[in-house]
Amino acid sequence: MAEEQSLVLVKPDGVANGHIGEVITRIERRGFTIEALKVTQATTAQLHQHYAALVGKPFFPKIERFMTSGPLVAMIVSGFNVIEAIRKMTGATNPGEAAPGTIRGDFGREWADQTIRNVIHSSDSEESARREIPIWFADKQYAPKSS
Repeated sequence: MAEEQSLVLVKPDGVANGHIGEVITRIERRGFTIEALKVTQATTAQLHQHYAALVGKPFFPKIERFMTSGPLVAMIVSGFNVIEAIRKMTGATNPGEAAPGTIRGDFGREWADQTIRNVIHSSDSEESARREIPIWFADKQYAPKSS
């Protein structure tokens, strides 16, 4: 077990549909610490950095439109094995495949325009967290506490 940090984003659909409190509650019930939290509007520059591997893909403009459609909540969450635990809490990327009881299984949905509105993003590895945290928190770096 290792102390880690994860970037968690409650995406615009999660904000618009009132799921911020439930997401935070689920994180805190697991004993994780929210080290930083802010409500923000995603910029094109942030999205191009965050989704660098997807820029240029035919579906990226839909992601960009969705992620800039309203405010989102960005959090730095820390704890032992927080990355794996939050990924399990989050559920499968496609809400239709996410198990009931997961955040995406409970709150995500697919739309006719084929944009997946899946409520939440969480870092999938320490490497991703190192890269993602400074994109959303310009004054922060990945810096888990030593045990």
